[in-house]
Amino acid sequence: MNTYAIGDLQGCHAEFVDLLEAIDFDPGRDRLWLAGDIVNRGPGSLDCLREVTALGDAAVTVLGNHDLHLLAVARGGAALNRKDTLDDILAAPDREALLDWLQTRPLLVRETLGHDTLMVHAGLLPQWSLDQAARLAGEVETVLDSERAGTFLARMYGNAPALWCDDLDGIDRLRGIVNVFTRMRFIDAAGRLDFAAKEGLDSAPSGFAPWFQYPRADDVQLLFGHWAALEGKTPDSRINAQALDTGCVWGGSLTALNLASGERTSVPSRKRN
Repeated sequence: MNTYAIGDLQGCHAEFVDLLEAIDFDPGRDRLWLAGDIVNRGPGSLDCLREVTALGDAAVTVLGNHDLHLLAVARGGAALNRKDTLDDILAAPDREALLDWLQTRPLLVRETLGHDTLMVHAGLLPQWSLDQAARLAGEVETVLDSERAGTFLARMYGNAPALWCDDLDGIDRLRGIVNVFTRMRFIDAAGRLDFAAKEGLDSAPSGFAPWFQYPRADDVQLLFGHWAALEGKTPDSRINAQALDTGCVWGGSLTALNLASGERTSVPSRKRN
């Protein structure tokens, strides 16, 4: 049995199929860890959702910011953005079943795979212990699986608070958790998030650095997507952080990391052709 971690699909269904063929993936034998953002910006968001759900227990995925955006549009009254490619999902006959499945995905998964391994979409604050991170993720997951989900999704967006405090409550607390797990790139030494810089490492604001360049008190392998500009690399990382998003939807590639061997397998984006 092999376990593979794959970065952001973002609607790149044809490449997803190519990658599963390239790694000879067998859902009866192997497992997939998907780092979120299954949907949006690519042409095959609906097919990606259907493909992943059809894998059943062979696939584990966390929520990404684009997945949450789909839920906010469908169930929180948010508006579609000009570049969104979500219409096929919203009009699908199996829309509600797919949205129900997506809404019950976690923000964090953790397992011992030869090494303590944790996957999130964007990153993990160095100030948070693994147990604390799991508890905080659970707070949001509980709300998403409750009658309060629509209200939360309607108020989820926003850049405040940018700095986590343990005594945050209400929507500020939930938004702060979501922003760390699904939007974080650069932070300062106190853990304050910058939301403006989205490109490569040279776009870091003064006083900020990538979250993975700050040390942690534990020894964990962290898997994350979200940051296509890294091209799957984490230079000067102070921790064992594996970047999985290699920018398929932007013309890069889609990559699978074998968690046992460390081998990476990539297929090119068809956007090049």
